[in-house]
Amino acid sequence: MDYIAVHIKIEPFSEERAEIVEAEIADLGFDSFTVEEPFLNAYIPKEQFSEPMLKTMLSAFDGADFRLSHTVELVREQNWNAVWESDFEPVVVGGEVTVKAVYHKDLPKTRYNIVIDPQMSFGSGHHQTTSMIVEQLLEDRKILKGKAVLDMGTGTGILAIVAAKLGAAIPVHAVDIDPRCVRSARANARRNRVPHKIITVLGDASVLIRGQYDWIMANINRNILLADMASYVRALKPQGGRILLSGFYNEDIPMLLEKAASQGLREVSRRSRDDRG
Repeated sequence: MDYIAVHIKIEPFSEERAEIVEAEIADLGFDSFTVEEPFLNAYIPKEQFSEPMLKTMLSAFDGADFRLSHTVELVREQNWNAVWESDFEPVVVGGEVTVKAVYHKDLPKTRYNIVIDPQMSFGSGHHQTTSMIVEQLLEDRKILKGKAVLDMGTGTGILAIVAAKLGAAIPVHAVDIDPRCVRSARANARRNRVPHKIITVLGDASVLIRGQYDWIMANINRNILLADMASYVRALKPQGGRILLSGFYNEDIPMLLEKAASQGLREVSRRSRDDRG
């Protein structure tokens, strides 16, 4: 799949302004962002890109105390993977989980070592939202054991792999709407010797079965979380179900809590990092 890379120059630049612009354009279908001062780089599948829509969204910043300009670049699939992998560095979460690519060598061993081929799938472990869910799984490993777990929007499959290694009930279910992610997650499950512990399914919330899961992990953007909350709740077992939501900004929390409350959920705990929840 070919991608469009949009390079948005922010003058004068600040991380906060980059986050504001990212939040504004995220709903246009961009599925990953990087920051290289003074640029916010946004990536979207070619067939989903609309420059007129982008210009309309960016025009909302006319009159702001900073200036925006942008350029558009076509990134072929083979080049995209090379660029993505070149920026992929190993990461350690909670001192116990190392997430590394297949080409990283001679790294210190932690208790759980997850080896992935990052490709274009979301969930390298570097993104704060992925790392925070891994941290939560580590903290709650005792009560996770034997639980039926779903990883919704699995991406590279990292969260499903970690849950399986921590003793979740077999099989852990992993769902993603993107065929590339499904292929990536299956390959990474094999790479980490847990293919028999994970079932990966192509689809969206419509494939979920009522009352099947003790835990649901959903590291997805705000709009999908809001749209699919009811489906997640139906998929939980009647007693003691837990949903771990991530992939949004702190400013999105009130509307997510309101939606969760309308479905009979209550907040148990919260963590955030760099304005992400």
